[in-house]
Amino acid sequence: MTVTMSEAPTLPSPRGPVSRAVLAALRGDRPEPPDAAQALPYGEDLQLALYCCYELHYRGFAGVDADREWDPALLAIRADLEEVFLGALREDVPAGTDAEGELGALLVEHVDAFGVSHHLWRHGHLWQLREYVAHRSLYHLKEADPQTFVVPRLHGPAKAALMTVQHDEYGAGDPERTHSKLFADMMTELGLSDAYGAYVDSAPAEMLAEVNFMSLCGLHRGLRAALIGQFATVELTSSPGSDRLVKAMRRLGCGPDAIRFYAEHVEADAVHEQLVRREVIAPLLSAEPELAADLVFGIRSSVFLADRLEEHLFRCWNRGESSFRDGVEASRP
Repeated sequence: MTVTMSEAPTLPSPRGPVSRAVLAALRGDRPEPPDAAQALPYGEDLQLALYCCYELHYRGFAGVDADREWDPALLAIRADLEEVFLGALREDVPAGTDAEGELGALLVEHVDAFGVSHHLWRHGHLWQLREYVAHRSLYHLKEADPQTFVVPRLHGPAKAALMTVQHDEYGAGDPERTHSKLFADMMTELGLSDAYGAYVDSAPAEMLAEVNFMSLCGLHRGLRAALIGQFATVELTSSPGSDRLVKAMRRLGCGPDAIRFYAEHVEADAVHEQLVRREVIAPLLSAEPELAADLVFGIRSSVFLADRLEEHLFRCWNRGESSFRDGVEASRP
């Protein structure tokens, strides 16, 4: 049985021996298992390979047999890739158990803070905004889907409260109001392709790693608290950044369909902040206090990976160059 959904993306191009082997396996070949240990944990090759393995649990790929989702050989490769990625994060991200302190720190934005949203608001160019949106599409066109994997891994009040948040993420029953649809509308307004997976080949490893971390935690019951930590990081910090992006788009003359996505998040995430902190995390840790370390790991890993993406963007933009992998300034009008 092959994927026939019109929205299924085409397979991307390989970025090294590991992703080449994974892509060959997706096409039905039986290549020699790649040596994941030789790949850089945050590098292009490993992150693309892992992204392709995870994408089988979302919409799959055009022409790829749907049964590949549970192919034992691919799952074995994925496990090796996950071990390398997760091992690097465990080494690079300091451990901690003070979940309440970590959450409180997320709510404090220092006066001298500066990131991509600040840059785009104050003096960013339209082509930079469009590149940023293209990169973010790898997550936002399936927004909330990685977090939904964790729902059956929770119980009681935490599960009920998370479903309240997810109900909003999926448009409260209106398909035109799902956050992924609002993001797609923004892409169209900005002159970008809203096709699912259209910018995978252009996205750097830093963006792939952010999405991969969500999938990794969502698909492993043992990392359920880490995913809640990741989700909390987004929900507790999103409103100010979304507000700056709304201002950036207005300054750059973007239309209402472009502005609507981030305007929605200014209000929605302010509400979700309270729900996630008080009604998801509090009962979760009350019932299972031993999960505090994983929750802190999820928060700190999310910040670590987001910082790496920002560093990549600024490294390219400060040189006046595209942040797309191919270096072609395809997003400039």
